[in-house]
Amino acid sequence: MAAAAGGLAAGELLAGFASPSLSPLTAVGGAVIDAVPPGVKDWAITLFGTADKAALLAGMGLAIAALAAVAGVLELRRRWAGASVMGIFGLAGLAAVLTRAQATPLAPMLPVLAAAAAVVLLRFLVRRLQSWEGSAPGKAGPGGTAGSRRGFLQALAATSAASALGGVLAGFWRGAAIAATEARARITLPAPASAAPPIPADAEAGVPGMPPLVTPNPGFYRIDTALAVPTVNPETWVLKVTGMVAREVQLSFADLLGKPLVERHMTIACVSNGVGGDLIGNARWLGWPVRELLALAVPHQGADMVLSRSADGWTAGTPLEALTDGGRDALLAVGMNGEPLPLEHGFPVRLVVPGLYGYVSATKWVTELKVTRFADDAGYWTPRGWSARGPIKTSSRIDVPRSGRPVSAGTVLLAGVAWAQHTGIQKVELRVNRGPWREAELAPGISIDTWYQWTLAVSLVPGQYEVQVRATDLNGVAQDETERPPAPDGATGFHTVRVDLKS
Repeated sequence: MAAAAGGLAAGELLAGFASPSLSPLTAVGGAVIDAVPPGVKDWAITLFGTADKAALLAGMGLAIAALAAVAGVLELRRRWAGASVMGIFGLAGLAAVLTRAQATPLAPMLPVLAAAAAVVLLRFLVRRLQSWEGSAPGKAGPGGTAGSRRGFLQALAATSAASALGGVLAGFWRGAAIAATEARARITLPAPASAAPPIPADAEAGVPGMPPLVTPNPGFYRIDTALAVPTVNPETWVLKVTGMVAREVQLSFADLLGKPLVERHMTIACVSNGVGGDLIGNARWLGWPVRELLALAVPHQGADMVLSRSADGWTAGTPLEALTDGGRDALLAVGMNGEPLPLEHGFPVRLVVPGLYGYVSATKWVTELKVTRFADDAGYWTPRGWSARGPIKTSSRIDVPRSGRPVSAGTVLLAGVAWAQHTGIQKVELRVNRGPWREAELAPGISIDTWYQWTLAVSLVPGQYEVQVRATDLNGVAQDETERPPAPDGATGFHTVRVDLKS
């Protein structure tokens, strides 16, 4: 295990110099994410939420430790047996690196060098261990068994310490080597040609425990397949429009900042968001309407989809009409809540499309828009069992009080949010213990592309209650009460909380 840790640390440390955007560990993790069935992905997000990547890394660490321990036992029993297992590690890492879009010319050598370092350390430690085991009173050399034991333990401690230090240095170096961090700090976003409409004074209910109407950047949910945040230099970033177009277009970051940018509040959601979940957020986005870029390219007749591609190779298939609709502000976003996009949210440029789940629209670190057809291409998640178009379903959530928390009887204030992006909310209703529906007070939304806050005060005596909520959109269509999981096109059902009222 110490030998494997040393090899892994060596690979990560070398990646800081040779391949800051891709290391052996992140390459293998990315390959694992690609191979995981959608059901397992949903289970992981449900269980771990936005900590899903940390959970994956922890699981990978445990798996590597177990296999490394087996390699050590094999090497002790038969020379080169365990080293062969380490070699397989290296080959697996090499195969994973070769599948990654971020691979640099030097990246393939990193897992090979990491495996070589692990083999050297393994042979070194096993020889020390064999020296100790081969020592016996009367047979051992100077120092006897105690000396051999001491030598092995010192070698083991030194290897473990060097591995830990290498891991720390790798993390520091990889963080310090990201030029995008410094480049982001130098960017001053231009004033929008079209500013976001002012937020209505009473749009925020002001109820303690409610999420803010506009989600702060640090608290905005992050769900994607990037185990390590891609690092994109805005000075070299280029967006290409290709495929079924009359003319291909290339756009630099400077070109984009020079366009008449618009600013809009938009709520975006992950398709993995379960009923009542928090994989949803509302932000003020600054960007250039995608329809204006596509107008320059002139899509061919018959095209019905745009396949957007991320710097790490991830893709999303977005209906062409959603990007060209003059009444829908689909943006090439460069700003989020008044600052350049955070690195983890797509810096320097991402897509934001109101009304569609992120898996078919919200491509981060975007580098290409390919105009095509649904019959010819598919985004990353569609072949894995998810629907092709992904319109967001009308939904609602109870945020106050939280399920299972004791509340004093009397007048109980219920509050939450509801959304029907690009359609808008007409009303929100609640019922207690499956009784009659009562209409809540609905705060004015910022726009039809954002969520709405609502409140309802009810008088309740001590006891246990079940509270459910439902929303109706501006077309008069109520949300679907049938309980369905997120796959294949979004969860449905009424969010239900259980409240224990104390006297």
